[in-house]
Amino acid sequence: MAEPSTIARPYAEAVFRLADGAGKLAEWSTTLAMLEQVADNERVRTGMADPNLSSAKVAGLFISILAGKLSGDAENFVRVMAENRRLELLGDVRAQYEALKNAREGVIEADVQSAFELTDAQLAELVSALEKRTGRKVKAQVRLDKSLIGGVRIVMGDKVIDGSARAQLGALESALKA
Repeated sequence: MAEPSTIARPYAEAVFRLADGAGKLAEWSTTLAMLEQVADNERVRTGMADPNLSSAKVAGLFISILAGKLSGDAENFVRVMAENRRLELLGDVRAQYEALKNAREGVIEADVQSAFELTDAQLAELVSALEKRTGRKVKAQVRLDKSLIGGVRIVMGDKVIDGSARAQLGALESALKA
């Protein structure tokens, strides 16, 4: 069986082309976030998995929950996903869509893990340094990770910048063993 990300890719690319062509990248980001939130609801997941519910009824469930918040194109997207029994992949579709959107807008996402809470000034300084280093706009998502002991660990795509005390202690340990 194919990986969920492989199955989700054509849907993400189709939505991206539709949104990009209409100049509605931000609107579709919001729409996909809402759809993902609905799909993550336990009761909705139960309904999606129920073989007695038709794809039209499952799509109708999504559309009724988000009544008035979905465009006609978004409703059609939900219907297509429901017909193909792919609504459980909305999280993967959204992640791939966001990656395409960020690439179009020259934005790179940075997962910043910090041992301590960062002040707004510290975060702004960090983002500025990352933007200078990458030449792209950086959108930082900060998470606390007490296991780092001190410092920060930054993941941007396939690049990792580990300035944590844990990493430095690990390097020191390796050097001492050599």
